[in-house]
Amino acid sequence: MQPKTVLITGCSSGIGRATALAFAAEGWAVYATARDPGDIEALEDAGCTIDRLDVTNQDDVDRVVDRILDEHGVISCLVNNAGYGQFGPVEDVSIEQVEKQYTVNVYGVHRLIKAVLPHMRREEDGTIINISSVAGRLAFPGGGVYCGSKFAVEALSDALRAEVEPFGIDVVVIQPGPVKTAFTDRAESEVDQIERAGVYEDFYSMFDDTQAIGGDGPGSVSAERVAEDIINAASATKPVARVPVGTPARLAVLARFLPDTVRDRAWSLLRRLG
Repeated sequence: MQPKTVLITGCSSGIGRATALAFAAEGWAVYATARDPGDIEALEDAGCTIDRLDVTNQDDVDRVVDRILDEHGVISCLVNNAGYGQFGPVEDVSIEQVEKQYTVNVYGVHRLIKAVLPHMRREEDGTIINISSVAGRLAFPGGGVYCGSKFAVEALSDALRAEVEPFGIDVVVIQPGPVKTAFTDRAESEVDQIERAGVYEDFYSMFDDTQAIGGDGPGSVSAERVAEDIINAASATKPVARVPVGTPARLAVLARFLPDTVRDRAWSLLRRLG
């Protein structure tokens, strides 16, 4: 019996790498991808098939999808993991940086979905897993651009879930809170490139203190913990629509039901305390 196949984007580190290893350990045929295949050579030693895939490049997407279909005939699961965080006050983030954020975090997800759906519909089976964040349900100061991209992924997933349900295809959103990965390092490098207006120093000070939404803070979970939930979603007969990962994630998702005035006062208090 041929193993199920999974295509995972953004496997160079963190959640993507952990997810590729977890699927391989479960006996799946894993196609682990990244912009630079040199970053994922170790995954090949672990039994994964590696390939170059830049989610902003349609030729890359088409080539990898065609390769999987040629070699296995089916794509059982797609894990849209590739992404990064562009933080900073909305006024300070340039249009070019906003476009880059959406090109990767939103258009990349859409591009992969469009590529695999015809084949999943043909099989009347498949699971699409989009890695979002608690930031896709609860926006916060300094996170407008990143949160907006994840809100977009959540909305896209909600619409898609209803559209493909008649074809036996499942759509799941994974919502990690703080995760012990290199996500914060990339976020810090993006913030360093911002041309500051000079009026939001409270944000930059708080950002430096909290290291955005990653790192080793209280309640942060490992990438392997997130991978467990991804595996469960891919293996479930009837997976739930959303999976918040970790206690902070579950609490943050609930916070969106608070009145706007309460949330605004909370952010104001945090700013003053900072």
